[in-house]
Amino acid sequence: MYDNYEAINVNKTADIPYDYDGVIGVPITFMDKYCPEQFEIIWQASGNTRASAPKEALFEMKYRIHPEDRGGCSVVEGKRTYGRILIRRKRDR
Repeated sequence: MYDNYEAINVNKTADIPYDYDGVIGVPITFMDKYCPEQFEIIWQASGNTRASAPKEALFEMKYRIHPEDRGGCSVVEGKRTYGRILIRRKRDR
């Protein structure tokens, strides 16, 4: 889980859980394998992106400011991660 979002962190695209319906933070390399019929992209959390984030996405993920997040990047166990794409399985499948 992230310290500043209600979402799980996945370090490798191959490790995306097949039975998780919540928000998942995946590496940017996910885009090489992205299937729009299977996943929806919610937002990219990296650098100072909080200012341009959809407010409803921040609300849904219960974003909370963390001293290490520097404006929106994800934090795991007190440490910033590399940029993440926040995705969710499509619910209409």
